[in-house]
Amino acid sequence: MINAVIYARYSSDNQREESIDAQVRAINDYASRNGYQIIREYRDEARSATTDNRPQFLQMVKDAASMDFQAIIVHKLDRFSRDRYDSAVYRHQLKKYGVILKSVLENLDGSPESIILESVLEGMAEYYSQNLSREVKKGLNETALKCQHTGGKPSLGYDVGPDKKYILNESEAETVRFIFQRFAEGYGYKRLIGMLNERGLKAKTGKPFSQSTLRSILTNEKYTGMYIFNRSKGRKKWSQIKTEEDIIRIPGGMPQIIDTDLFKTIQEKLRRSQMNASNKAKVNYLLSGKIYCSQCGALLSGHTAKDGRNKHEYSRYHCGTRRRAGDCDLKAINKDFIENLVIEDLQKNLLNPSSIQSLADQVIEFYENMKKTDTIDVKAFRGRSNDIQKKIDNIIDHIANGTASTALTDRLSKLEQEKAEIEAIIRDATRKSLKLNISRDMVIQYLEKDIVAIKNKNPEDLKKIIQTYVKKVVVSQETVEVFLIVHTIDGAEAQLFKATITRKLLLNNSEHRL
Repeated sequence: MINAVIYARYSSDNQREESIDAQVRAINDYASRNGYQIIREYRDEARSATTDNRPQFLQMVKDAASMDFQAIIVHKLDRFSRDRYDSAVYRHQLKKYGVILKSVLENLDGSPESIILESVLEGMAEYYSQNLSREVKKGLNETALKCQHTGGKPSLGYDVGPDKKYILNESEAETVRFIFQRFAEGYGYKRLIGMLNERGLKAKTGKPFSQSTLRSILTNEKYTGMYIFNRSKGRKKWSQIKTEEDIIRIPGGMPQIIDTDLFKTIQEKLRRSQMNASNKAKVNYLLSGKIYCSQCGALLSGHTAKDGRNKHEYSRYHCGTRRRAGDCDLKAINKDFIENLVIEDLQKNLLNPSSIQSLADQVIEFYENMKKTDTIDVKAFRGRSNDIQKKIDNIIDHIANGTASTALTDRLSKLEQEKAEIEAIIRDATRKSLKLNISRDMVIQYLEKDIVAIKNKNPEDLKKIIQTYVKKVVVSQETVEVFLIVHTIDGAEAQLFKATITRKLLLNNSEHRL
């Protein structure tokens, strides 16, 4: 039996599609008739196949790396994807794990004819999806030209009337005016949020205001009475187009809340603020995403601030828990000190001429073990293939002796299909094994280039080196533990072959916590 999983999807854009339960029943029936053992189900409800924003689909692709299943069964190919590019990308990725895609309603056997048929079917599914999108867009454009609501939650300050046109929500509109006026007077985001919270005012969603909510309000041209459609990015591909020709703008199409001159003043203020922010020197925190607190397990994040009488600028790593809630005792640690400590540890224990010789031996040993494992897997699959071939030969002998029956011919067809799938897995495993012919000299050259880079200390190069070789850095009040790994030539982590190195390095609190 070949292990398989079910992928079923229901899209809200087509009420005539089979329900997920019906898809699952059909797939289970197909699996039992064709020698597949279902080990899991993945279901995406009301998700479009033109996007890869499908949580269960992405989880299924991720799980395929475990290689505990060899097939994905769908009811129809368009359940997998209606986008030929996405389909090709994901199927190529699955193929690397020895996973094939099977369709209940489209019997494709891998022959040249079936490959052409499969392309046609995927093309038709993509055509259907794009045509549906075009028709929906056409309808929305007509609605927009009438200055009517096209869906979603209206902006703060507006409601939708019986005729689908926007009407004022006066209490919310007063909040919008308050926000614009105070911002024009010089109130910052934090102060504004505090004032809004004190008054018990909420965003359109019913949640408290945030900085991003305020910014979306302050940049919303609709408040000047300008009806706008198809400007912002959305989930549909056509709504991501932002050229002026595609945007519908109708002056006076909405009730005006903010004076046009005030709106322009605010936009200029925001533009200057953004320019000032972008002109500030950005601090490159080399350990971002790699450095953790030993006490609470939270990530440390980099922050720069001016302290002391002379307002000297300090850059430090702060515990995320301590910074957010004050529930951790770990004090901030000086950025340059901890980064130099990690770089020195890299040079001492990994990226130096003497260490890479030993490491290269370990890498080669790792690859040799991988090749042995692959060889064992291929042998196992070849054994299964040979067993199936014997069964096929027995059935052919029975048929040749005149004892043919429908049951025998059906069994023969299933065995031949199973053998073809196993042979495909063997071919993929063999190709993978051939790619693992890596020499010791290649590994040394790979490591030597980073020895040169770490000596030159270019910030961008150092960032890449740390991201490549450092698994994590764990900081306590007195020690730092540096866990080193190697991402080898094919992307594998050298930690798998015991190349992880841990070093505890004493800290001087008085000197390095500033």
